[in-house]
Amino acid sequence: MTDPRAPERIVRRFARASNLMIAGRPFAVRGEGSADLHALLARLGGIPSPSPAPGRVEFDLDADTTTLDGVSLPERGDAAGRIAFARTHMPVAAALAERLDLTGLRVGVAMVLEPKTAVLSLLLRERGAEVSVYAHPDETDVAVADELRARGFAVTADPALAGAEERAAALGFLRAGLDVLLDDGAHLVRLAHEDDPALVDGWIGACEETTSGLTPLRRMHDAGLLRCAVMAVNDARTKTMFDNRYGTGQSCVFAIADLLEERGIALTDQPALVLGYGPVGRGVAAHLRALGAEVRIAETDPVRALEARHDGFATGAARELASGALVVSATGVPATVTPEIAAGARIIAVAGGVPGEVSYAGAALLLGGGGAVNITAAEGNPIEIMDLSFAVQLAALGELLSRRPSPGVHALDAGVDDLVARTALVVRGADLDAPRALDADGLDDWRSPRYRGGDA
Repeated sequence: MTDPRAPERIVRRFARASNLMIAGRPFAVRGEGSADLHALLARLGGIPSPSPAPGRVEFDLDADTTTLDGVSLPERGDAAGRIAFARTHMPVAAALAERLDLTGLRVGVAMVLEPKTAVLSLLLRERGAEVSVYAHPDETDVAVADELRARGFAVTADPALAGAEERAAALGFLRAGLDVLLDDGAHLVRLAHEDDPALVDGWIGACEETTSGLTPLRRMHDAGLLRCAVMAVNDARTKTMFDNRYGTGQSCVFAIADLLEERGIALTDQPALVLGYGPVGRGVAAHLRALGAEVRIAETDPVRALEARHDGFATGAARELASGALVVSATGVPATVTPEIAAGARIIAVAGGVPGEVSYAGAALLLGGGGAVNITAAEGNPIEIMDLSFAVQLAALGELLSRRPSPGVHALDAGVDDLVARTALVVRGADLDAPRALDADGLDDWRSPRYRGGDA
């Protein structure tokens, strides 16, 4: 390979064709120029694997072929094909669904509507639930919505809606009647409370997927306004650690690189500024750096800013670091990109994903219309990542049904993370050490072992 950007293009082509994850995936590379591609895959978290392993991708640069588990990477085709492919790579969610009996339960799914969400909806219905689906106009894959309708689902999703019509459609979805709502951003939970709080009085509760959704729900609870139980799916480690960091990091950065290449711009042509160094910001920064960008961080939290510096990133005031830069908002907070920040930026993108995260773009190139760029310009987070997130959703639903908690935001049992992670390790062919047994004789001894045998 004589083109220094060829490895990046090969990796992005694989991700775009498959919507699969790089981090944690076994890989092998052969052919002329394999060292550079091998190095990039390792920087992105891939696992070198000279021997076959579950999920291994192999790149043959001489033949220009890519195989997955020893066979040619398949064409996913139409919406039905993309859904089927996603389901093949979502065994953890399938295993968690098997634990549930949802017979007669009315479940609303209000999430980004793409193939992985369709798989979640199918799993819920197969366990006996009556499932209805809602998606915001800018978060709707029309082909997937039509495929679900063809399979008998009630789907409220129309990219043409806006303003009063969008609100009316969302209220119609809520008024059709639900027992449980699986929400993303808590937009539907909040709308129900705002328009007609009685809508939620018959709910068993809701499960919330995101940081940006749990924050206002906690404010509502503190103000005595939250009238239903909400399971904090986002707070599970097997959600935030993987979805926010690895999934959003890869999908947003690759989408940005794809959009820039369409415009003849290389990701490494300008410095990059990431606004926010939470889990999403960490993932975005790491993937930008892996692809060769010069990355800087702006943070308001002093501990996170210090962490960014120890991770090797320059930090400082956003309005200064934005000059001539690709600015990526990773906060999930409205109006993060202010006119002062936008004034110097060359390019702006959003990896957070709340409405209005860019308050002003000015003359900067705004990617993906200012929405979460992995949704507006790509296919959302990789399949294996959403497999974990939806497995947590299903576990949270099981807890909600068994515990029937009072109104408020509730943490999931700590055992959920262990269950989801162990299931994922098993299906990915990874071994896990057993915990070392402790000395039974010393378990309840509060005395320091350092001074034993030296009685005065």
